[in-house]
Amino acid sequence: MDKILVIGCAGQIGSELTLELRKMYGDSNVVAADIRQAGEDICQSGPFEIVNALETDKVAEVVKKYGITQIYHLAAILSGNAEKKPLPSWDINMKGLLGVLDIARELKLKRLFWPSSIAVFGPSTPTKNTPQQCVMDPNTVYGISKLAGERWIAYYNKRYGVDTRSVRYPGLISYKTEAGGGTTDYAVEIYYEAIKNHHYTCFLSEKTYLPMMFMPDAIKATIDIMQADADKLTVKESYNIGGMSFCPDDVFKSIKKQMPDFTIDYEPDFRQAIADSWPQSINDDQSKKDWNLSYVYDLDKMTEVMLKEVAKKFNK
Repeated sequence: MDKILVIGCAGQIGSELTLELRKMYGDSNVVAADIRQAGEDICQSGPFEIVNALETDKVAEVVKKYGITQIYHLAAILSGNAEKKPLPSWDINMKGLLGVLDIARELKLKRLFWPSSIAVFGPSTPTKNTPQQCVMDPNTVYGISKLAGERWIAYYNKRYGVDTRSVRYPGLISYKTEAGGGTTDYAVEIYYEAIKNHHYTCFLSEKTYLPMMFMPDAIKATIDIMQADADKLTVKESYNIGGMSFCPDDVFKSIKKQMPDFTIDYEPDFRQAIADSWPQSINDDQSKKDWNLSYVYDLDKMTEVMLKEVAKKFNK
């Protein structure tokens, strides 16, 4: 049986991925780790360790302690927050990855997952139906670190034979964890504010189209690529996954179908410039071909679930 370590288990992705992996592999076979205390559902359902991803020796100790065979390395500073503290964010995003890559090489781990992002693309990238291979000139700290990370995982794969796997996440939307400092966070905040205040002030302009994905589809894609036959994976850096493409106005109209009194206004901030440098939609044909990427949710189906589940959190 594989033994799995999830680094960054308390984050938006990790908090849901950890529990899904425990359902599949057994609670005791999935070790959760983060620099901060995770939620009770994670800490009480299986092993949990406080770990700083930058302390490679400590990470290696956990790997040896539990006999880890696979790592999901999710620890990172997201796009909006990274712009506020560029150098510390670079250290966390890059040094943590390099440390885990070396652990995977030295201890001959079976597999390593590391997430990239649509932030790797930039102003010169084709914005519509962005292809798997194209110009990549990111102009944010987060995007630069993700592009560098893609090159490093491809290098370790070719040079040392480390089985590295990655997807370029679009904006991710979840009701289980609130927004965490990303440029696409409006698509989470808007549902919370709809339930709490029936009004939302959006930090992006109304027609800012971006690729987005509901978290259940993102978790499924993450596990699917990790379970795929290595011989079928033709991309050694990171796979495009597109999900849905919509703008704040689309989300507003989707919510308004169920909440007629919901209102919105727009006050774009520094994140608008980041969003403007990213793709509006993604071509993920290669992922569909190589490892059968598929989706369950469209915007209205996601909105129905988001409003229902966020309302439960506030007893409304």
